[in-house]
Amino acid sequence: MSTAADPKVAPDTRASRKKANRHLSDRARGERKLGWMLAGPAFVIMVGVTAYPILQAVYTSLFNYRLTDPQGREFVWFQNYVTALTDVVFWRAMGVTLFITVVTVVVELILGFIIAMTMHRIVIPRKTLRTVVLIPYSIITVVSAFAWYFGFSVGPGFANYWLNTLSFGAWPLEYDWFGGTWSALAIICLSEIWKTTPFMSLLLLAGLAQIDGAMEEAAKVDGATFMQRLFRVVLPNMKAAVMVALLFRTLDAFRIFDNIQIMTAGARDTASLSVLAYNATINRVEIGMGSALSVILFLCVVLIALLFIRGFKVDLAGGRG
Repeated sequence: MSTAADPKVAPDTRASRKKANRHLSDRARGERKLGWMLAGPAFVIMVGVTAYPILQAVYTSLFNYRLTDPQGREFVWFQNYVTALTDVVFWRAMGVTLFITVVTVVVELILGFIIAMTMHRIVIPRKTLRTVVLIPYSIITVVSAFAWYFGFSVGPGFANYWLNTLSFGAWPLEYDWFGGTWSALAIICLSEIWKTTPFMSLLLLAGLAQIDGAMEEAAKVDGATFMQRLFRVVLPNMKAAVMVALLFRTLDAFRIFDNIQIMTAGARDTASLSVLAYNATINRVEIGMGSALSVILFLCVVLIALLFIRGFKVDLAGGRG
């Protein structure tokens, strides 16, 4: 007999349920309080360390300030932002940044997923394979950029020598890869893809590990092809991992600096927004303009993060990927 039908039992049942809910609520409240007590000091320090430079950059960007003329510091409101946003050099750098971001992230997503699927399904040398895949990502970015620069440079570079050998002398040994915009951007993109694809594959591998193998087996028994299982079973169930991987890599690629600075230093229309801000702040010691460019870059990164989170509509707090 149902307890809800008995008026004598129902109040006790409701009271016990309220008591249980209140007990769970108190426990959750206590865990939340303990969490803040443990993480609170670190959170305050991180916010302080992060917030102060951002606020200082916003404040400095409102001045026409050159380090070589500290007495000529002048408050100009948002004039630095107007100058930057109306300059063709800024929009050229924005285009280069978007080009590198889109090309590298798309290629890394495809290659990273292939590598993740391989590492997920292979059985015998799994640990060895994961270790080998991580080697490019373990190399410092500056070291990696210098290696790619010398590999494709004129004279000591091995790329021209190999291409000349494979083409039986048809490829010029003195070809200047960094002498043109598109060839230089191609090398920069290749170096980024080689360096960070392992990071993308590890994030996607974590998502693959969360998928129940019984779902794939059931789809396979029902006659689903590999592509059908991929787009209807695998990808929908690792949506959170894909979003995190794309978000992290997009934000990182949008702030690209090391590879461009080492290979071309922004010459031949290859400067990104980070390189543009560096040149304004360090090379021309225009602290106000450099701060304005840095703030614009920061706002672009925040906007990208919001677009990804809203576009994928994934509840990361409830996800387990």
